[in-house]
Amino acid sequence: MSNLMPDTIGSEAALDEVLTQPRTELVQFIKTLKSPLLILGAGGKMGPSLAVLARRAADAAGHPLEVIAASRFSDSAARDWLEGRGVRTVVTDALRREDFAVLPEAGNVIYLVGQKFGTSANPSRTWITNTLAPALAAERFRSARMVALSTANVYPMARVASGGSREEDPLTPLGEYANAAVARERVFEYFSQQFGTHMAMLRLSYALDLRYGVIADLGGKVLRGEPIPLANGYFNAIWQADANELILRSLDLAASPAAAFNLSGPMLAVREVAERLGKLLQRKPVFEGSESETALVCDTSRLDRLLGAPATPLETVLRWTAHWVSRGGRSLDKPTHFETRDGTY
Repeated sequence: MSNLMPDTIGSEAALDEVLTQPRTELVQFIKTLKSPLLILGAGGKMGPSLAVLARRAADAAGHPLEVIAASRFSDSAARDWLEGRGVRTVVTDALRREDFAVLPEAGNVIYLVGQKFGTSANPSRTWITNTLAPALAAERFRSARMVALSTANVYPMARVASGGSREEDPLTPLGEYANAAVARERVFEYFSQQFGTHMAMLRLSYALDLRYGVIADLGGKVLRGEPIPLANGYFNAIWQADANELILRSLDLAASPAAAFNLSGPMLAVREVAERLGKLLQRKPVFEGSESETALVCDTSRLDRLLGAPATPLETVLRWTAHWVSRGGRSLDKPTHFETRDGTY
């Protein structure tokens, strides 16, 4: 497969093409998977492109892998999009044991179910989604190899000078969402120990799409001349296609007891990223406040050593983002709230 990247991305169709174009490393890996590959929670921001990425990798490999996407599919357009690209869809409520019972057996499972935003308004929904759903999934697929998406929010703020939180650091974060995410990991750990299920938990920090993500947020603020808060002045982020590839390839890292890995790109400075976007957009960023010594940042070297660093250069993402926002490309209107320091979402 070609690993060439376009200079700009001018439409959602072109963006989806880039997000689902498999690299050679994934095409080779996908040959090792037996049918079906089951993706739970596939109707969210990352799930559809992850499922189609797997489908396209299998096709490129000439490998007869069935890819099944399970979700409530509250957005029927996502289901239609998946079906039109060769992914089988199943309507599943992850809070219902009876829905899990009718899912097909699968030796490889990707778990993407979770809730973050809206926690402050409805914390009980966040807690039940992030605890009951993983328990039901782990119970149902106890014999499978599983990769479960977690979040870097399980860590407290780290000193920027330290390079960020590492996998062995204590999970003592602020806020109900972050603590519910810790609970999700503990549920998976428990079932991995009970059943010997091989699991890898990926603590994702900020996936990037042109329609959402920290860099899209910053690009929009620069273009509109809105003040950019600097108190939370550093972050990690990863292009969504790279994140999805690494999620799939992390099936090879699943172990019992469950293994945890930080998933993201290198630490970035809000100020520097905004200034680079400003040059591309021919706008001068407006800043407010100053950088703190701590931020929600993580060290990704463990996963980088095992699977390689994310393939898409930051400069490429900045160029794509500046072009996208300058021409009025669609936004999902789901800000990341990267400036949040008290854990309230």
